[in-house]
Amino acid sequence: MLKTIRLAALMSVITLTPFGLASAFAEPLKVVASFSVIEDFAKNVGGDRIELTTIVGPDGDAHVYEPKPADAVAMSKADVVLVNGLHFEGFLQRLIEASATRATVVELTKGVEPIKMKEEFEEAEEGEAAGHAHHHGDTDPHAFQSIANAKIYVKNIADAFCTADAAGCDTYKANADAYTQKLTETEGEVKAAIASIPESKRTIITSHDAFGYFEHEYGLTFLAPEGISTEAEPSAADVAALIRQVREDKASAVFVENITNTRLIEQIASETGLKVGGTLYSDALSSKDGPASTYIDMMRNNITTIKGAILGS
Repeated sequence: MLKTIRLAALMSVITLTPFGLASAFAEPLKVVASFSVIEDFAKNVGGDRIELTTIVGPDGDAHVYEPKPADAVAMSKADVVLVNGLHFEGFLQRLIEASATRATVVELTKGVEPIKMKEEFEEAEEGEAAGHAHHHGDTDPHAFQSIANAKIYVKNIADAFCTADAAGCDTYKANADAYTQKLTETEGEVKAAIASIPESKRTIITSHDAFGYFEHEYGLTFLAPEGISTEAEPSAADVAALIRQVREDKASAVFVENITNTRLIEQIASETGLKVGGTLYSDALSSKDGPASTYIDMMRNNITTIKGAILGS
């Protein structure tokens, strides 16, 4: 009778989860994401098998972020660190050194075909715009603004998690496949929305040059007073040249971004007669109660906002 009770107790433990004893007592994979977009990708791939910490949270600007002691602690305890790469996170190397982390640092832009940052406005005075490149060189790091590239990020995350946690690999791959299908559906929505905008109205203005991959992939033209990093302030000549270009190209709308100061955009709107069409989410998601709390919501919000401002719907 005693043996029967013990056997029944053991069986109840084994059936606690579909993965048996190993999963019931397995430690979650400790993952650090550099900023909120990557955090969302990691959640969709890792699910409840990971313990996730994010360095730069919603509405945060990774270009100018200054790490905190808690960030170094999280990095030191991590198994996997997920970063954008292409010098997007200006703080990254300092944080890696300060934390002395032994985690695998995974650059999610591996496999992405990088594009070069746009040439600065030709009419700006020579030398004044040089600071726009900042630490990025001539490469645009905002690759996640293309959904096709987002799929590469997701695959790289699944591969990294499989390497760090082989027992969960099937789960990570299944999650990645399901999420990639959602990304494909979202991309179809974005392309359909842009197709509904007349080609003559596909030039718009944003705060900084974060949408190069979106432009390259989907056919909108983005003009911006700031370069690819928000750390570099545009000169008066830059802004004047942009205003002239807006008038020549007949831009259809102007937008603020969730991570940047609205002052410049309001100035440009005032001097060109354009109305501010709303807020676009560029380098960070919104808070949970905002309109862009996930990557998919961000892409849908951006194209809906753009289309609505241009077509008045």
